[in-house]
Amino acid sequence: MIELLLLAPEDAVEPLTDALIDELGALSASVEDADADTEAEQALFGEPGMPAPAGGWKRSRVVALFENDQAATEASTLLLAQAWAKDVALVAMRPIQEQDWVRLTQSQFAPVEISPGFWIVPSWHEVPESAQRVIRLDPGLAFGTGTHPTTRMCLRWTARQAGELAPRWSRVLDYGCGSGILAIGAALHGAKAIAAVDIDPAAVQATRANAEANRVSVNAGLPETAQGQYPLVYANILATPLKLLAPLLCSHLAPGGHLVLAGILERQADELTAAYAPWLALQVADRDEGWVLMTGAMA
Repeated sequence: MIELLLLAPEDAVEPLTDALIDELGALSASVEDADADTEAEQALFGEPGMPAPAGGWKRSRVVALFENDQAATEASTLLLAQAWAKDVALVAMRPIQEQDWVRLTQSQFAPVEISPGFWIVPSWHEVPESAQRVIRLDPGLAFGTGTHPTTRMCLRWTARQAGELAPRWSRVLDYGCGSGILAIGAALHGAKAIAAVDIDPAAVQATRANAEANRVSVNAGLPETAQGQYPLVYANILATPLKLLAPLLCSHLAPGGHLVLAGILERQADELTAAYAPWLALQVADRDEGWVLMTGAMA
């Protein structure tokens, strides 16, 4: 396999990557800031829920993979002959060692202990001896593997509160379910009649598959399938959509029910408190790596 390394200005990145993939047979093409880790490094992505401040880096490093030297040579020759590519520079063309990509990916996901005895374990790992409750979950298309602080905090809250509150969890709603991990965690701690909804059909399919793999019952569907009120409502999304969803989420919360919100940066806690104040009082229940978990109970 041959790696083709190119340096491109911002306006050439899109036609360059399109040409590499669509016309020149590249197996993949990735883009990164050519000035990363220098004084010229440019922040491209904005805060969660906010638009990016720029459409691309001023100088980008584009790395494309080809099956062999001939394909890479032909691609670079054709690219550099294009008028729009006059400022694109060929930096290197070099062979790379073949790797077992499946094994490499798997090595990046180890079992995660949420609380004493409660673990998330990928299917290729043995279950730890100390595990009493286990979610079997592999990385996939939908968000939620247990490695992100927001997911960990939601699951940790479930484990800590289940002893006292699980008998009341006769209905549960996981709004924006992603992989279904929060719904599965609730089921393993005694919750019943669990609904998991998401606007992404791929997330709905992932939730159904993961629930089946963990032998729990979860009714997964699009948001309109959420009906009535629930004693427990989860929403692990981001601060901006959580503020917009405040009336809807609170309308689904039963009297005395608990709302569990995540995807919130520490500095956004006051905004969420204000957004939900007409319905309930939110409090910070947990903190992890700059993120907070906020919870509240309906009067």
